[in-house]
Amino acid sequence: MLAAQSLQCVRGGRHLFENLSFAVPGGTLLRITGANGAGKTSLLRILCGLLLPSGGEVLWRDAPIRQQREDYWRELRYIGHLAGVKDEFTAEENLVFAAALSGIDIKSAAAHAALDQLGMGKFAHLPVRMLSQGQRRRVALARLALPDSNAALWVLDEPLAALDTDATDCVLSLIDARLAAGAVVVMTSHQPFSVAAALHSISIPV
Repeated sequence: MLAAQSLQCVRGGRHLFENLSFAVPGGTLLRITGANGAGKTSLLRILCGLLLPSGGEVLWRDAPIRQQREDYWRELRYIGHLAGVKDEFTAEENLVFAAALSGIDIKSAAAHAALDQLGMGKFAHLPVRMLSQGQRRRVALARLALPDSNAALWVLDEPLAALDTDATDCVLSLIDARLAAGAVVVMTSHQPFSVAAALHSISIPV
């Protein structure tokens, strides 16, 4: 479902990677590894269509993502290294807003239930600016617990960072469920983890 053909990335005159190719079928998790500064986050942003590659092509369902744009983004859920939440919104409002951006209409009860799964239910009505960085991260990750039948691709940048055991188990359980539904998951992680589905790994050389 997701493929990369001879991807190249040059940032600030530095070649981060080149001739990077892979194919990931549905129901598979692709783990991207590499040293800090190797280009892992840049690769994720290229896969999401947020950063243009210096060379090569990203394909989704055998067609270049640059030809699909809105259709591709409707199927994509991206959680970056930063929380990406709005400080002036409550945790609950952030989830409703994030779902709306993906074309999904959810009720407050569904947003609250998603926050509950990440241990954030009691903070649902607090403005995000009042939360710690770790709590803000959990609000962002709660997007993965929202009801969404269209998300066929998850791209996650260090989703397990700074999580306690319960939150880590919750996120891995959500990933397992999405893989079981036939989706593709691409993620970076410095922490060891296991999933029930097939796991492929690529490393970006320095």
